[in-house]
Amino acid sequence: MLDWTDRHCRYFHRLMSKHAVLYTEMVTTGAIIHGKGDYLGFNPQEQPVVLQLGGSEPAELAHCAKLAEQRGYAAINLNVGCPSDRVQNGMFGACLMARPQLVADSVKAMQDAISIPVSVKTRIGIDDSDEYQFLQDFVATVAAAGCRQFVIHARKAWLKGLSPKENREIPPLNYPRVYQLKQDFPTLDISINGGIKTLAEAEQQLQYLDGVMIGREAYTNPYLLSQVDAVLYQDVWSVPGQHQLVRLMVPYIEQQMQQGARFWHIARHMLGLFQGQPGARQWRRLLSEQGHLADAKPELLLQALSLVPESPDTTAN
Repeated sequence: MLDWTDRHCRYFHRLMSKHAVLYTEMVTTGAIIHGKGDYLGFNPQEQPVVLQLGGSEPAELAHCAKLAEQRGYAAINLNVGCPSDRVQNGMFGACLMARPQLVADSVKAMQDAISIPVSVKTRIGIDDSDEYQFLQDFVATVAAAGCRQFVIHARKAWLKGLSPKENREIPPLNYPRVYQLKQDFPTLDISINGGIKTLAEAEQQLQYLDGVMIGREAYTNPYLLSQVDAVLYQDVWSVPGQHQLVRLMVPYIEQQMQQGARFWHIARHMLGLFQGQPGARQWRRLLSEQGHLADAKPELLLQALSLVPESPDTTAN
């Protein structure tokens, strides 16, 4: 979710669910160690939030994990699933599936340095190494180093010839392979990722697995999160309605703009809020056409909101 689930996005998502675990976009060790910006910043209201790290040097990963623990992150997740060229060139992401011992060493180095949990997010295979035994051996090696939690994107990654977008769509999903992994490693915490669009589908996955990660659907249709607590955590509370959410975001945007953020940096994460509803297209169009302008202000959000009819029932239960 590079460039998607930044801290503004996560703040927005947290308004809809108290319990869902939020993940950062992948942050590389190089950015944290050598970058000029603060790549570990987050709002305390986002918790529980997990830092997703990209890297392949155990000492650097351990150093960054320690910094993250000091900043208050709930856990660390090592990304061994991203297939983009820039990730491969940096020797991290999905190409690390071919080097399970290095992943194991990286996990151990982080666990030795911190007390918060360390998990690994990976694919079911890469290129022609997509037989079940390859995945089983990878998980066994990393688990032997002490990793107890895995998030499995149920597609293999083609490292050559496919774009990152194509790698999210073209390789077929193979959910049964992830189910088999849980059967073979019953003591590990195994979550599934890939192609899950509804909470009904998530409930179905939880019959076989320990957790479900929803990525693109939670971004493009964020109000899906408004039912997560009730459906998956049995916690029913007065979740803000969509119009109320927009109004709740206005003071946050004002505060962030006072600190140097641009309106579009935040508002872009809200484009899908009214997906499938009357006025949704007008909402998206106005924000997309004017939101990126240098003089865009929070009032534009309210102007766009006026184009969406408000239902008498403004809360989700």
